[in-house]
Amino acid sequence: MLDHVGFQCADLPASAAFYDAVLAPLGGRRLQDHKVAIGYGIDHADFWISESSEGVNRESHIAFEAADRNAVDGFFQAAVAAGAEVLHEPALHPEYHEHYYGAFVRDPDGNNVEAVSHRPE
Repeated sequence: MLDHVGFQCADLPASAAFYDAVLAPLGGRRLQDHKVAIGYGIDHADFWISESSEGVNRESHIAFEAADRNAVDGFFQAAVAAGAEVLHEPALHPEYHEHYYGAFVRDPDGNNVEAVSHRPE
């Protein structure tokens, strides 16, 4: 249903370094770079970060789909290595459904960023 989503960032280079690292284990990469906005995706840019136009950032949440639990673990390891605050380590979350395996961290702007696999393993 969604075509694309975007976050505004206080420090675009810091956020770009974070997303370069954490999206790689999920198969995502930087596809477009317009200096004030950077687009990430697998086949097309469906996740964007840009410079904050107002200087105010409100927490947002986004969950990136992972191919499997190993990809969730890779996302988490990359996020921790990039200095992310850990919200929830990789784990099953049966409160969502029996196969929901996710990891939650904060990006450089305080957003709640998740990687999730819905596959049974």
